[in-house]
Amino acid sequence: MSGRSLFAGSLSAGWLLVLAWLPGFSAAAESRVVLIEAERFAHLGGWLPDSQFMDQMGSPFLLAHGLGEPVADARTPIHLPGPGKYRVWVRTRDWVATWNAPGAPGRFQLLVDGRPLETVFGTEGAAWHWQDGGTVEVDEAAIEIALRDLTGFEGRCDAIVFSADLDWTPPATEPELTRFRRAHSKLPEQPEDAGDFDLVVVGGGIAGTCAALSAARMGLTVAFIQDRPVLGGNNSSEVRVWLQGARNKAPYPRVGDIVRELEQARHAHYGPANTADLYEDEKKLAVVAAEPNIHLALCHRANGVEMDGQRIVAAVAQHTVTGQRRRFVGRWFVDATGDGCLGALAGADHELTLPGHMGRCNLWNVIETDHPAPFPRCPWALDLSDKPFPGRAKSFPGVQTDHRGIEALGGWYWESGFDHEPFEKSEYIRDWNFRAMYGAWDALKNVDGRYPNHRLNWAAHISGKRESRRLLGDVVLTKEDVLGGRSYPDGCVPTGWPIDLHLPDPRYDKGFEGDAFIAKAHYDRYPPPYWIPYRCLYSRNIANLFMAGRDISVTHEALGTVRVMRTGGCMGEVVGMAAAVCKQHDADPREVYPQHWEDLRSRLLTGAGKAPDPSAWLKPPEWLATAGENIALKAEIRVSGNSKPDTNQPALLNDGRIDVLDNDGRWLSHAQVPNWVELAWPEPQRISAARIISGYCQDEQIVEPIAAFAWQFWQDGQWHDIPAAAATENDAADWSARFPAITADRLRLLIQATHVNVARIWEIEVYRGE
Repeated sequence: MSGRSLFAGSLSAGWLLVLAWLPGFSAAAESRVVLIEAERFAHLGGWLPDSQFMDQMGSPFLLAHGLGEPVADARTPIHLPGPGKYRVWVRTRDWVATWNAPGAPGRFQLLVDGRPLETVFGTEGAAWHWQDGGTVEVDEAAIEIALRDLTGFEGRCDAIVFSADLDWTPPATEPELTRFRRAHSKLPEQPEDAGDFDLVVVGGGIAGTCAALSAARMGLTVAFIQDRPVLGGNNSSEVRVWLQGARNKAPYPRVGDIVRELEQARHAHYGPANTADLYEDEKKLAVVAAEPNIHLALCHRANGVEMDGQRIVAAVAQHTVTGQRRRFVGRWFVDATGDGCLGALAGADHELTLPGHMGRCNLWNVIETDHPAPFPRCPWALDLSDKPFPGRAKSFPGVQTDHRGIEALGGWYWESGFDHEPFEKSEYIRDWNFRAMYGAWDALKNVDGRYPNHRLNWAAHISGKRESRRLLGDVVLTKEDVLGGRSYPDGCVPTGWPIDLHLPDPRYDKGFEGDAFIAKAHYDRYPPPYWIPYRCLYSRNIANLFMAGRDISVTHEALGTVRVMRTGGCMGEVVGMAAAVCKQHDADPREVYPQHWEDLRSRLLTGAGKAPDPSAWLKPPEWLATAGENIALKAEIRVSGNSKPDTNQPALLNDGRIDVLDNDGRWLSHAQVPNWVELAWPEPQRISAARIISGYCQDEQIVEPIAAFAWQFWQDGQWHDIPAAAATENDAADWSARFPAITADRLRLLIQATHVNVARIWEIEVYRGE
């Protein structure tokens, strides 16, 4: 086909570039060899499938992520050509040999019909390779094999081979290894047809999920490709980071409605309270499943594209368990991978900051038990026996360290990879985080003798990433744009997070220069929200490619504000609407602005969400209809304090906007009672009624309104209580009262009791009355 090419493969190593059958492996030898891919075991036991490095090392693998406790066996039945002697090969590696560290912590055995082979695997070689397991005699063709973890310390197995030819060795290099896998998995040479869609969304984090939902609700047929079994990305149970950033802000208050649908009701950012159930994976899947226009392809890694000039024709995705490849044809595409994977495969212009980009985390925590919980020495981990780290509450000469205790372990600042290429060294970076975690816990337990009854409770084996490729659009947003408040006419995505760049914390990098594992956040603040222009959301050289999430068109510095997930979700909503505009006008993304901007703008005002109707939650008083002017709108506001001055500002108290679905639309006091809000006017005002909307939106209800308070007015140099304008056990989110009229130029709401001493108020209204 003239002008059309097929690129199917790794983003770096090219392990899928060759799709044709290559010579060098005889049919006779093939018939005497059985390949078992570890991720296809019938019973995984305690082993976890890990697909995040398959573009680099060729395949998903099983990981024994036991935090120092051996995991349950993985088992599967297999069928050999017949009884007899076979040589066994296991594709694995000694994961700490990369650093010449001793101990081979990832040791495991292979059992054949319950009997372990003599070879212990995972004990040699830093690179993925076939480790010779010796020979085994079997009496029957049908047998069961099992992986037995010996340590609980991150052993890994990619595949197993049984060969009746005792002198034969499996292929070790590409493209022969890929050909071997395909042949023995009986996979077809060409990907199967997965359908033809208006929009193909690659990447199932919050940004991609919002893009898929937005487009589907606008009437587009959507293929939604995600390489994990859950949606949400960093906001899933696999990574466990809550949402930050802005949504539902004027002048486009409906942008963010889908984000709100997906956002979980409860938060617990760190420690053992940060449990998997908080992230509501099933809810996200249910919201997507309810859309008939979405074809969801979970556990599919998009690692190929078909091009026609500068247009993507199809995305090719490989199932992370079966290995089956599928071809998703689309008219428009969205790269919501975070890493710019689809764009890179298509040849999209992009940037990557090296060195000095933000790293990645594998969050972890510990928990106290009711019995002694010993932990083995870890000579292969980072040696932190005489080093400071957050959570080690002891002094070190000349170092001002974080003296918090155990609650400082495993938080966002346990981050590495700042100076490493984030793709080729992806497994290295994740494993360095593991070595830091195990080294810290070893130091606390076995050097300091602390926490005798505590154990490691949970650690993410999927890394939470912050920065890699940034795909370039017609506008590349800069730090100067954001801090200078530059207004773009196509601004459509709100930010609400400061410019927040993570760099190595100098307090902890001595001895680990170039491989720091603790980060420090560097902030540049601005008055939020800032509106990201639409022209950052599509590729400047791939005609039908949108972007949403942390791979959009920004500089390294500007990424610090746009990378958080509420903002990314709003990008997805906008991109989905923009794709609908493209379909409506037979246009490409670049043509939406300025040619069809008014069409997109009207959709932004309407939104694509299914926001609940909050009118049932509020109970405006009957007298409000005849109360006259709300004079609070003209008052100057002063407050006792503000816990989030950058986002939840006092100006929200009298901005005339009551959106109780938006928890970011409230003033938050400092955490100390009494709190107070003062309203002042240039001239005395007649006042006879007041209304307060307060609390927190959770599970489609408002909880925790301010509990005890009194209205006061200023007269004769002191504050006086207003009769009939107070509460001691208030549970009404929408509180109101009328009272005998007073005249004053200053009014104060004195808050005496509230949940965790923080007042949360959407709006204050004050009326003259009749």
